[in-house]
Amino acid sequence: MRFGVVVFPGTSGEADCYHVLKEVMGSEVDYIWHQSIKFEKEYDCIILPGGFSHGDYLRAGSIAHFAPIMEQVKKFAQNGGLVLGIGNGFQILTEAGLLPGAFLRNKDLKFICKEVYVRVENNETPFTNNYEQGQVINIPIAHGEGSYFCDEETLEELRANNQIVLRYSSSTGEIKENYNPNGSIDNIASIINKEGNVLGMMPHPERCAEKILGNDLGKYFFTSIVKWLDGGANHGK
Repeated sequence: MRFGVVVFPGTSGEADCYHVLKEVMGSEVDYIWHQSIKFEKEYDCIILPGGFSHGDYLRAGSIAHFAPIMEQVKKFAQNGGLVLGIGNGFQILTEAGLLPGAFLRNKDLKFICKEVYVRVENNETPFTNNYEQGQVINIPIAHGEGSYFCDEETLEELRANNQIVLRYSSSTGEIKENYNPNGSIDNIASIINKEGNVLGMMPHPERCAEKILGNDLGKYFFTSIVKWLDGGANHGK
């Protein structure tokens, strides 16, 4: 199986994602430049990494979603291909309309870079099937515009369709406002589309995928993808 990691000017997480996929997972992986108009190879999963694409000018992800490669990413997703957006990648996915909602400045208007706890709300996705339902993960965040927002109707749809994948929590899995680092509605840290093949998450699993980094709980997002693809499910090209 082969992964593609899209690189935008200003992103900073592409090398970490590449390292985890190639050196930790042993998978085939390529960088894909944002100005490319097509994929040069067939991919099983596309990753939009974290960072500050185009310096987060105007609004995080608002310029990157106009990149030529995003038309191919959209087509890939529409054909059932797996797409994972991490941090800024999540913001790009909402700007591109591949996921509902939008992002606001953090509630205290400050950039946050620290480890937080999140609870797995849905472990039946291609990205989380190696976690237990309700499992609590210690994972880094790093963002200034990480407050996920949507209207009440959208929120009800996310809840009804089990599209909320991660919520910010305490170390014991308690969901309360004081465990919410950025003001995201309903403590949302990650959502998935209705079709179940496009996931966005603000936490950075690639930064805790090896024990030398403190814990390797983030690795299981990537092993989940490999496990799902090994299962022979259909995916886009």
